[in-house]
Amino acid sequence: MSPIRILYISIEGNTRSFVNHLKTYAEKQHKENSKNPLVELKEISEQSDFEDEQKPYFVFVPTYLNGGNGIDNGVKELMTNIMGEYIDYDNNASVCQGIVGSGNKNFNEQYCLTAKRYAKKFKVPFLADYELRGTTRDQERIYNILSKA
Repeated sequence: MSPIRILYISIEGNTRSFVNHLKTYAEKQHKENSKNPLVELKEISEQSDFEDEQKPYFVFVPTYLNGGNGIDNGVKELMTNIMGEYIDYDNNASVCQGIVGSGNKNFNEQYCLTAKRYAKKFKVPFLADYELRGTTRDQERIYNILSKA
């Protein structure tokens, strides 16, 4: 079985922490049953060289906004724009299988707004969400979603 490929961006370390825990969870699942896929990670940052992605992947993206509420007075995305540019590069959007978002639920409608916007822009499903660094239940839930997508 092909590994689950995840491209992610992490500003404060929350997303990096979650996907690393998800990778560890996948390794345990794979040891129990070799049909369970492993997880491959690729971090995207301002220093990343853009590449033409050939294999299907999922995107994990947090939400950071600076101005606007994303509902009735616009939105100004902050710090994660490079991920959107990476997906938009060449044919990368065509192999994106879906978006997983994270954020802080205290921000109400803005929670996971970046992931929802990317899903709409690139016409891929918004698959799941988790708050901040996520929980072990989130790891299991999201792993199961990605395994079936």
